[in-house]
Amino acid sequence: MSEATADPRPRSSTFRRAEPVLRVERLNHWYGDTDETRKQVLFDNELQVARGEIVIMTGPSGSGKTTLLSLLGALRTVQEGEIEVLGQPLHRLRGKQLVQVRRDIGFIFQAHNLFGSLTALQNVRMALELKERDRTRIHNRAVEVLSALGLGERIHYKPARLSGGQRQRVAIARALANCPKLILADEPTAALDEQSGREVVNLLKKLAVEEGCTSLIVTHDNRILDVADRIVGMANGRIKSNVLLQQAIEICEFLKQSETFAHLSTSTLTNIAEVMETEKHPAGGIVIRQGDAGDKFYLIKSGEVDVILNKGTANERVVATLRKGQCFGEASLLTGAPRNATIVARQEAEMYTLDEPNFQSAIALSEPFRKELEKILFQRQ
Repeated sequence: MSEATADPRPRSSTFRRAEPVLRVERLNHWYGDTDETRKQVLFDNELQVARGEIVIMTGPSGSGKTTLLSLLGALRTVQEGEIEVLGQPLHRLRGKQLVQVRRDIGFIFQAHNLFGSLTALQNVRMALELKERDRTRIHNRAVEVLSALGLGERIHYKPARLSGGQRQRVAIARALANCPKLILADEPTAALDEQSGREVVNLLKKLAVEEGCTSLIVTHDNRILDVADRIVGMANGRIKSNVLLQQAIEICEFLKQSETFAHLSTSTLTNIAEVMETEKHPAGGIVIRQGDAGDKFYLIKSGEVDVILNKGTANERVVATLRKGQCFGEASLLTGAPRNATIVARQEAEMYTLDEPNFQSAIALSEPFRKELEKILFQRQ
């Protein structure tokens, strides 16, 4: 019985590789000043976000999203753990140092926080004046951003003459005008219609591509998911999931074309993709050995591997070469038998892996599915 499955069509994907703009380690946070009132709201959180990534954060109300966002924006003091933003350790900074970090961050709040006595243009100009002195450039940039958000005809309107959605777009324009290195947004499209929301995310995408601007967006708006590189889920003060969207899509596409997982629903495949990890093997490296107990399922992300029988003996022979999108290792996990072949990286190879407990959990979701798998594997022998 072979550990490999049928060869699917290769699919392409790209992932950014860069030093993190945001780094969170062991982050805890409490509200309340006394033992009686003190309540922990964030628990041991870890997160990294790279330059140019657009990350969407989801979760129920009260899960800690806004608190985490305010800590990342240096609007609250770090109590326990580490936060590094744009290379600056916020957990070590105070006062004016934190103010300096905030100048490189664009904030978009649920409340618009516009100055009622100023026009849309003047509200945006104020943000630009923090960094720019040339009045012509300030004016032109403010008009450019407001126009990109569909407000070109209302730049001289004060907030009282604008709708809620228009005021939100002015607030967004103010946050984006300086081309900040980092954007922190709390429900930026909640008050916007579909077209206005699309204009906002298109501008965020443009800043990411052209300026390397990083965005972390707290939202429940599933209309903007297509712009995200990563989706982070929070619940009860903890980051519960942290998924590279394109990577999850790629894994699901590969799994769908595998006999082992083709019968599972998209929802189940997505849950599997979320718990898969990656590991690399150099050219010539042994991934698994014939005769060893099975402990992982492997899906090839890149590179090639050889399937070798009786490695190191006079009867050694290569029986197959597996490439991107193909998988191996499921037979031992399903049957409990030892590995029936040695897998060696023909060239440097990167794998998505699923450990035995998660693999068995996936298979156990459907008893009829498991029986059909067993039948397929029996027929292969």
